[in-house]
Amino acid sequence: MTGSEALRAAVARLAAAGVAEAPRDARRLLAHAMGIGADRLLLHLGEALSPAAAVAFDRAVAARAARQPVSQITGSRLFWGRAFRVTRDTLDPRPETETLIAAALERRFARVLDLGTGTGCIVLTLLAEQPEARGMGTDLSPAALAVAAGNAAALGLAERVELVASDWFAGVAGRFDLIVSNPPYIAADEMAALDPEVRDWEPHLALTPGGDGLDAYRAIAAGQVPIWRRAGGCWSRSAPRRAQRWRACSPRRGWGGSGCCPISTGGTGW
Repeated sequence: MTGSEALRAAVARLAAAGVAEAPRDARRLLAHAMGIGADRLLLHLGEALSPAAAVAFDRAVAARAARQPVSQITGSRLFWGRAFRVTRDTLDPRPETETLIAAALERRFARVLDLGTGTGCIVLTLLAEQPEARGMGTDLSPAALAVAAGNAAALGLAERVELVASDWFAGVAGRFDLIVSNPPYIAADEMAALDPEVRDWEPHLALTPGGDGLDAYRAIAAGQVPIWRRAGGCWSRSAPRRAQRWRACSPRRGWGGSGCCPISTGGTGW
């Protein structure tokens, strides 16, 4: 079977499974199975698949048909132009979260704290873009911290970031110019409506704190000011409908003069 024939069959299989971007995902998975870059796939579609590539592609397509995210299948996701390892223990870095990066890079900082670091994509990207800075990433999940440590090493940033097991600020020491976070903010009663790729495959600890979905915001608003350096600031990703509700969590702390601002990404989902 040629790559082109395998691709056509995979697109039909993924479309039948309800995958929204079946052609795109099938191309990414085929390139991964063949061990080539997605930008070179077209050059090789007429070639016969090796037995190993055929088996790998079939397994990858079966996983995607079960709605496992492509990044978990391939083990990698590009974020701000860099590859980050992704597993089921971490959130899949979203393009929308790059909005937070853009906002954070509008200011200079010497020390940055990333609460709920996951893959480490936020703090590591900020450190890569601001070479003189140092940072700390916290997470409750030891498995997520291990992924972040691997990403830090792969990017040559291990000496500039400290990764700490912590429940928000509980294990944090020192002061920071910038606090960033992509916290869990899905309300418990909204979980069932999420896409299967999110609901069934990503860690619920990183998606929802339960209840009304605002507990993480409350913790960040309550704990941020004591660890700021002078003129510190806090940025966090938020769905649009959450932004105003987060402001209500702490009307006298973390807003206005303090410089704390939720990033509203413009999407309708989580």
